[in-house]
Amino acid sequence: MKAASLRLLLSPLILIAASCGGSSAGDSAAHAEPSGAAHAQGFTVTPIAAFDEPWAMTFIPGTPYALITEKPGRLKLWQMNGPTREVAGVPRVAYGGQGGLADVQLAPDFAHSGTIYLSYAEAGSGGSGGALARARLVLGLGAPRLDGLQVIWRQQPKVSGELQYALRIAFSPDGKYLFVSSGDRFHPAHAQDFTSNLGKILRLLPDGSPAPGNPFASRGGVAAQFWTLGHRNPLGLKFDAAGRLWGLEHGPAGGDELNLIEPGKNYGWPIVSNGDNYDGTPIPRHSTHPEFAAPVVSWNPVIAPGDFIFCRGDKFPQWRGQALIAGLKTESLIRVAFDGVHAREVGRTSFGHRLREIVEGADGSMWILEDGPGGRLLRLDPHSG
Repeated sequence: MKAASLRLLLSPLILIAASCGGSSAGDSAAHAEPSGAAHAQGFTVTPIAAFDEPWAMTFIPGTPYALITEKPGRLKLWQMNGPTREVAGVPRVAYGGQGGLADVQLAPDFAHSGTIYLSYAEAGSGGSGGALARARLVLGLGAPRLDGLQVIWRQQPKVSGELQYALRIAFSPDGKYLFVSSGDRFHPAHAQDFTSNLGKILRLLPDGSPAPGNPFASRGGVAAQFWTLGHRNPLGLKFDAAGRLWGLEHGPAGGDELNLIEPGKNYGWPIVSNGDNYDGTPIPRHSTHPEFAAPVVSWNPVIAPGDFIFCRGDKFPQWRGQALIAGLKTESLIRVAFDGVHAREVGRTSFGHRLREIVEGADGSMWILEDGPGGRLLRLDPHSG
């Protein structure tokens, strides 16, 4: 699809949204005064809309729209000051526990192809597992829909339980490669198993096939997908301005991690961790096994990260270059500053709600999704006085 064609498809929908005005029932959120903690740190917080267990968000460049996933299995097309519309054609998801509809990302060539990528949990023989699909987003006078949906990758094997899918999506800065985080599904041994793609970060081509030159390609099978191994539940996956890939990972009882993701490295789970098992039994620390890649930052107690971004815009100059982490357990926005490949936490702001997702708008404003039923979409702006 050419860029001009995409604009023509979007234009009628923009007109419809403008004529309707306001948000659709159930998706509005009353404006509220910013929290004292936010105000003290120089920004305001404005509730904009509300969703049912929102999980991920991505803006559509050049339009007033964003796509927002809801974990029970709905994809929403949201517009400021306009109706929120449900996108038809979303695959059926295995909803429950930590499973459901997960990440959404635009293809690097979205302006021409209209292609988007969705990750989600699906049921099947042996239990459930994560899947990655791509489809063309069609916007016009009718309801928005997905056409030509194609499943291009799956977690292998499907296992019992509803935990630790991960399923974050990131494209390389040059748009050539598709990275996917695959959690261990609460079956830790898979993270070190070369016949399973659980507990790994994968590097794929945009069609879902293994990327040429992957470090374990000579082993064949699913190992040809691996970029790194030894992961537990990596819920954040982002490139920094220098093109380095970083992963943000849940530990067990303690030991959440920020990792520099480098090809062929083993991050040690479940052999090492800076946390302990849930029953209190210890796990050897990273310092005892230098053959494994150690985290750049680890947290005890946990922060339970939902996702993170690198701040790149000018609206919050004091944050530029920092990682901004949406904290679930901490109910906080956590900031991490970098000196090359070294990092440290430099601040956190309490929001009083579990935070699932954070994205940066084209104008540099920050947008946060709260976790859970009725999770609000919040806009952060610099405090003007």
